[in-house]
Amino acid sequence: MADAPTLVIGTRGSPLALAQAHETQARLGAAHGLAPERLPLSIIKTTGDAIQDRPLSEAGGKGLFTKELDIALLDGDIDLAVHSAKDLPTALPEGIVIAGYLPREDVRDAFISRRFKSLADLPAGAVVGSASLRRQAQLRRLRPDIEVTLLRGNVQTRLAKLDRGEVDATLLAMAGLRRLGLTDHVSATLDVTDFLPAVGQGAIAIAIRADDGRVAQAVAAILDAPTGHALAAERAFLTVLDGSCRTPIAGHARLDGNSLEIRGMVLRPDGSETLEVVRRGDASDAATLGREAGLDLRSRMPAGFLNS
Repeated sequence: MADAPTLVIGTRGSPLALAQAHETQARLGAAHGLAPERLPLSIIKTTGDAIQDRPLSEAGGKGLFTKELDIALLDGDIDLAVHSAKDLPTALPEGIVIAGYLPREDVRDAFISRRFKSLADLPAGAVVGSASLRRQAQLRRLRPDIEVTLLRGNVQTRLAKLDRGEVDATLLAMAGLRRLGLTDHVSATLDVTDFLPAVGQGAIAIAIRADDGRVAQAVAAILDAPTGHALAAERAFLTVLDGSCRTPIAGHARLDGNSLEIRGMVLRPDGSETLEVVRRGDASDAATLGREAGLDLRSRMPAGFLNS
């Protein structure tokens, strides 16, 4: 039918997820001359959205933010799913592939406090809230004299808890704050050389059915090749380490022309020990570089490091 939806876009319902879905919708509309009503959003609540009282690492990990969207995709209820790339598990369900990524936003973490200007300004004993094991471990590594506590919820919820004085500071992704127009809350940005981001941070991933050539062709027009190379390296790195929400792992790949550099890090949860790696090579070998970086770290890990 001429008035049938062209593509149904699946998304979570959080403000950030909706911002990312609307960006995808706008890019697809511009690329193909389609009005928004031909690219409707289907809002799907995930298990991860419902869990607010404990770390996701205790509830099942990254798949909690994707399972219901995966089901809708495989059932044909949606044509594509929009995800924060860092929320995607390393292994996707059979029949689902990552078509690619939108142009990447700022990958850095942001320090946010109502009383202190930077991480270095925090006094001993200050309380910093975060839901990320990676951020918690890096905080403990850099500032073992502060207290790190769990802080769950979407961006707005965490900022509200900060305003109520439940914590002295928190860390959030700059990309999300930019997409939500909330950068005025940022006290300082953390350079990637000092505070390595999560694998996939700042990137929006588009998942589709593996056998759906129509959708693959449609989304190809909005995908960003450099981001694809970077994420190929980062996800290969993460796959070797079997990364999940249970493991403090950081990784970031950067392109300079046709050259790619990936930096990776694994930490003990208390920040007491860190292993790092750097690999450089051609962008066409991105996945190989990421895999080699992960294997390098695995070879140097003490027994039980990832399970500590």
